Amino acid sequence: MIQTIAYGLTIGGILYIISIGLSLTFGTMRIVNFAHGFVYTIGAYLLISALPIVRDNFFLGAVLAVAAVIPISYVIERFVIRKLYGVSIDYAIIATYAVVLIGVDLTKWIWGASPIPLSDPIGRDITLFSGVSLPMYRVLIIVLAVVIFGALTVFFKKTIVGKIVTASLEDKDAVKSLGINVDKYFSIVFVIGSCLAALGGVLYAPITSVHPYMGMMVLLISFAVVIVGGLGNIKGTFISAFVLGLVMAITGRYYGPAAETMVFVVMGIVLIFKPVEV
Repeated sequence: MIQTIAYGLTIGGILYIISIGLSLTFGTMRIVNFAHGFVYTIGAYLLISALPIVRDNFFLGAVLAVAAVIPISYVIERFVIRKLYGVSIDYAIIATYAVVLIGVDLTKWIWGASPIPLSDPIGRDITLFSGVSLPMYRVLIIVLAVVIFGALTVFFKKTIVGKIVTASLEDKDAVKSLGINVDKYFSIVFVIGSCLAALGGVLYAPITSVHPYMGMMVLLISFAVVIVGGLGNIKGTFISAFVLGLVMAITGRYYGPAAETMVFVVMGIVLIFKPVEV
């Protein structure tokens, strides 16, 4: 059971790293960003392309993959997302889902449609209490998720960019009246969220195989995490990700096919008592 809980925390860490970008995008721009799934997928594939260049150094390849996503995410924000500010949420869903579909075809065209497996980059276990061992790589993911949560909290509370974005959420027009280009700062937040999505794809690649549809598979679960945690709520998303990760792991222990279904059962219960306001 301890291993199941540890595995659930690993899933939670991955879900948080992926989902926080969705939460930030909605919190700042009020846009439901399905293109997040494409960025998640492309991060994993860029890692695969980077590994031969860096002589199979996973962590250096991960840095290169996430860095390569920066211009890609800027192009998406500049030519797709920015056109959707202030319009109906339906247009955002359609436009960003189109980006996902285009991305799937692009990845199949460049890398092929066959799944690509990756091995554990560390390959060592760490012994926990009661003699239970856990791959060190999974422990690293959990720790990294906590570090990212702390870094984002500090970013929005202590930095100038974070304070401007936070103030813009309360009253965008008032911030604009001060001569501040709010859209520029929203773009920064979008790029940060996209880099985290790519990092999620990179980190999850050794746990599962890399394939063109991996972003579409994780996208719905990520939206469930964001909805349960509260749209735009950094702390809520953090707690929600780990809770739902545990739900998936514990359910999967007893009945595997229901693991993902339980995520949406929890989401449905939350929506009954606290409907989403958009």
